[in-house]
Amino acid sequence: MTLTPTQSAPKKCIQEAFDADEHAQNLTRWQQQYDQLTPGRFYGRLDEIALPAIQVFKEHTGQALRQDCRVWEDSLWLGIPTRPAGSRINGQPLDAQQVMCRPGGRDFELVTPEAFDIYGLVIRLPALHAAAERQGITLDEQWMTAPRRHVNPATLRALLFLLERLLGQQQGAIAEKLHQDILLTGLLELLDAQQPCGELPPSYAHRKAVVDRVKQYVDAHVDTPITMNALCELTHVSRRTLQYSFTTILGISPLQFLRLTRLNRVRRALRAAEPPQTVTEIATYWGFWHLGQFTHDYKQQFGECPSQTLQGPA
Repeated sequence: MTLTPTQSAPKKCIQEAFDADEHAQNLTRWQQQYDQLTPGRFYGRLDEIALPAIQVFKEHTGQALRQDCRVWEDSLWLGIPTRPAGSRINGQPLDAQQVMCRPGGRDFELVTPEAFDIYGLVIRLPALHAAAERQGITLDEQWMTAPRRHVNPATLRALLFLLERLLGQQQGAIAEKLHQDILLTGLLELLDAQQPCGELPPSYAHRKAVVDRVKQYVDAHVDTPITMNALCELTHVSRRTLQYSFTTILGISPLQFLRLTRLNRVRRALRAAEPPQTVTEIATYWGFWHLGQFTHDYKQQFGECPSQTLQGPA
């Protein structure tokens, strides 16, 4: 829901949500789906400004999440966490001097910890290339392929300062062209700093492939019971390798992944349900046969009973 539609700056919007998926849909023009990983009630806030060629936002999420994301075509997204510890992009952990980066039109996955804040910029590629040409800068094309990149600490601090000032404005119109030019200058300096990330460990590619294969299988067999033995046979690995793969790429065990995936899918089904559907019908469809245990697990995970989710906001 919109909290403060600022009349003097109509392109600035502040929204909050109390469901992870509802929050995911609040970001303009993104295709996203969020799974909540840690137990408790969810709270998310999104501060967003649309400049002519740049989308600027700050996102706060109270619970740990697994996020499936895609930004619009012909664009470049930069994500700058305020505290990167515990965050991953495509299974790769971030450190304090790295930012996230993905081109538009491509799926990517984020894993974010509790109480996570991230600044985001999405720049239209024609505007980015035109600005680089005007300033005589040759952009490092690795920004289009590598999901994370080391940056100069001073440049990063300067860009964060600009974003904090821009999104921290409470009232008053903004000079769109001026702010966009300032942000473009900071972006170009960031993108021009050719500081490649360190090499990934040799095990990364194999472990990422194992996790991706399991996710594809789970998506294709939504109403089928899945065991660890079945996943080991599917991926041709031992239980230990399966465990290592999930904890390395997602930060959770394969059993936790299966359980949390089912609970989040039930929550989506409850939010989308229409009369005369009941909690019992929806829970049993998703394989939760012990309704007392299901209700306990659901309330522990999301901070409310499944019947409350089915009834919708009060």
